[in-house]
Amino acid sequence: MNISNFDLNLLRVLDALLRERNVSRAAERLSLSQPAVSNALNRLRELLDDPLLVRAGRSMQPTPRALALEAPIRAALQQIEQSLSGGEQFDPARSRQRFTVAMTDYVELLCMPRLLEQLTREAPGISIAISQLSPQLPTEALDKGDLDLALGRFEQIPGRFAQRLWMSETLRLVTRRDHPLLAQAPDLDTFLHLRHLWVHGGQTKGMVDQWLAEHGLRRAIHYTTPNYLQAAHIVAGTDLAVVLPTRLAEHFAALLPLSLYPLPFEVGSFQLEIVSLGQRQRDAALQWLIEQIGAIGAIGMTP
Repeated sequence: MNISNFDLNLLRVLDALLRERNVSRAAERLSLSQPAVSNALNRLRELLDDPLLVRAGRSMQPTPRALALEAPIRAALQQIEQSLSGGEQFDPARSRQRFTVAMTDYVELLCMPRLLEQLTREAPGISIAISQLSPQLPTEALDKGDLDLALGRFEQIPGRFAQRLWMSETLRLVTRRDHPLLAQAPDLDTFLHLRHLWVHGGQTKGMVDQWLAEHGLRRAIHYTTPNYLQAAHIVAGTDLAVVLPTRLAEHFAALLPLSLYPLPFEVGSFQLEIVSLGQRQRDAALQWLIEQIGAIGAIGMTP
């Protein structure tokens, strides 16, 4: 194909269509009419000799050729955008950008009150949208640009992503005050006889159950939830026990009738990471936001 005969504006249309998988939503994203996007898609199909997107119910599914083009086109468009804006200095006070960040409800509680306070002072026009984080790094959403950042604990981070340590955390056992089985920190046998609530976060096995399994042990889990914040309230009103990150446990112990205990075995600490697409390291606005979040992690959270 002769690139000189190719309308590069069509790449923006293809990128929007691959993001949205819907002509109407792609048109809205591009601020174009639906017929204009449909015409552009027809031109792309003719130029590339491929249907690119085929209808499947109410959405459109990309062909293998379209999927192969998706990442290179998106990377090229982002590089062009960054190059054109390279001479512009980011001004937080005047910015009207919107960032989408994936995190758990636990990390949201640790991070967002402080971040919003900071934005109110220094960048009142910047807005944040939170997306619920699964245990796996949302690589596809970061690659597509649907997410700007992910903040959490990840077992594997591919090399194309930039990462920054946000916070190191430990775990605590949490029960209601005056729990009938606990007058002091529990030993292992007492821990195993408690009725446990487990915050799974989409995982099949957490740090505690991994340690127990390695030692041929098992605890009795009577309630499972994906929500850290609800877990503390449920435990405060029942005889269930829950293992929570230390900073979250300390936060709720200041608000609810809860007691905190060290675990009767050593599982070590875990790290929370700020993760973004590596090729966006020249994105001044995003890097500014990462710096603000990073500073919050360095300070930590007091109850």
